[in-house]
Amino acid sequence: MGRAYQNRKESIAKTSDAKAKVYSKYGRELYVCAKSGGVEPEGNLALRSLIEKAKKDQVPSHVIEKAIEKAKGGGGEDFAPARYEGFGPAGSMVIVDCLTDNPNRTIGDVRQCFTKTKCKLGVQGTVSHMFDHYAIFVLEADEEEILEALLMADVDVADIENEDGKITIFAPDTEYFKAKQAILDTLGDDTELEVDDVQFIPQITHPLNSEEVERFEKLMFMLNDLDDVQKVYYSAEI
Repeated sequence: MGRAYQNRKESIAKTSDAKAKVYSKYGRELYVCAKSGGVEPEGNLALRSLIEKAKKDQVPSHVIEKAIEKAKGGGGEDFAPARYEGFGPAGSMVIVDCLTDNPNRTIGDVRQCFTKTKCKLGVQGTVSHMFDHYAIFVLEADEEEILEALLMADVDVADIENEDGKITIFAPDTEYFKAKQAILDTLGDDTELEVDDVQFIPQITHPLNSEEVERFEKLMFMLNDLDDVQKVYYSAEI
């Protein structure tokens, strides 16, 4: 099927400033996750999964521990999720997920990114219906063994791709924890998952020419540079 998805490993920052941005985004997400679901990873599956992702993206232990310790205090910032949708160059679709303590500031900042790149911010629901919200796992395994394990665990598998022994599993986002547990129960808790994430996958893609690519990359840079922005999904094909 060849679905387009973003591998988090590709987004690991290379400069110290960019790394600090990544650490800050993870710190905020860890804080919110621990504050809402509990600070013990054993009892908070979302937190445990997020810690694993942070370590994969080379976030230092002290950053992870600081965010969780901060959540133990009970006070602190009151972040809330916010999602914005719009159109980039060539009619490409963009979803921006944020964590914010000031929605008015955040929407103003996001709108400015779209306006300065001659793109258009829409209202909620503008493009999200053209994306599938999937849990995605990529690993080296036997396809039949994995498929059987998922079916036995009553996981609603949307698709499985197999390329040279590397399996890519797509399941509805609501099946994330059930699917992951089925994989680990079958192959062991130390199984290396190359991709372990929940993402919006575009149902169609929009090819860009060289001029459109330049505008699109500027839009992505501006969005990712905002402290409130956590993840950006898009249908642009570069």
